[in-house]
Amino acid sequence: MQPALSLRSAPGILGAFVFPVILSLTGCSEESTAPPWEGDDLVTETSAKQAESNRDAGEANKAGDPAATTTEGQKPGTVRFVAYNLQNWLTMDRYVDRKPVGSSAKPESERDAIVALLKDAQPDILGICEIGTDDDLADLQRRLKSAGLDFPHVHRTGGVDNTRHLGLLSRFPITRTRIPDDLNYELEDRTRGMSRGILDATVNTPKGEIRFLGAHLKSKREIPDADQEMMRRAEAHLLRREADLILSEDPDTQLIVYGDMNDMRQSSAIRTIKGPRDGPTSLKMVWLKDSRGDTWTHHWSYQDVYSRFDYIFMSPPLLDDITWDECCVLDGDSWSEASDHRALLLVIE
Repeated sequence: MQPALSLRSAPGILGAFVFPVILSLTGCSEESTAPPWEGDDLVTETSAKQAESNRDAGEANKAGDPAATTTEGQKPGTVRFVAYNLQNWLTMDRYVDRKPVGSSAKPESERDAIVALLKDAQPDILGICEIGTDDDLADLQRRLKSAGLDFPHVHRTGGVDNTRHLGLLSRFPITRTRIPDDLNYELEDRTRGMSRGILDATVNTPKGEIRFLGAHLKSKREIPDADQEMMRRAEAHLLRREADLILSEDPDTQLIVYGDMNDMRQSSAIRTIKGPRDGPTSLKMVWLKDSRGDTWTHHWSYQDVYSRFDYIFMSPPLLDDITWDECCVLDGDSWSEASDHRALLLVIE
């Protein structure tokens, strides 16, 4: 069993600065066949031409065009992975038109919008945050199947938060799952548990076994008895610890680390997850953009703030197999009806 992480002894987690959110970035030329580098991050570009093609494909899907990209019509060996915070697909106290309505499930209109968005994206594997009970996961699975997305293999796990959990749904067999030995850390003279835990699942795909580590780090909401940023840093160190264990045992592991990290690109938490630059266990952060070149993934409507909180990281063995032109932040028309987050699409071929 791993000892509880102590922030007093953990390296590199103090003295972080807050950086402004960058909403858009200049891109490379359309002719580029490999992703350019932005520091030590991998940048993938959705050009205007590609964005138009993506929108046309989405419309074709809605119209039932057999030439559109569908799960059945994908190239052999292609793996499409979507990472998505569903925004409370669970039963909780809610507000409608700013009025409390008591304990209720996620509204039908929001669930329908999520299913429509995912139908257009056609994922083979779906990593989700903020799913509730096993019944909630089964509800999502059933609705997706009705829309033509059959995920017979599922895994759900969580942490000390009994309400919000992590889930993985897959067309391909989930061959192994693992619950980390100890996800505790010391902060403010108290032992605390990781809120949503870490999802660890290995999927047998046409590209071989791919191991997924999913996380949903502490939100930016303040709590009375601890600093929310320090909590998030500690959880990031626990996630990094799991990645180090995996890659130290087998550096050739095809590893994807993903989730809602609730922090910005240059934060201590994100730098911790990536690990030492160019080290043997370093993870590359994929810089995904939408059809307009924007990178934000979360909209806080109350303050009208747009932030990049959702990420996909990967180990070096996967880098040569990414179809960069198809990877993006999904920005279909219904995204804001579905969740306060936008989904990320990674395509491996």
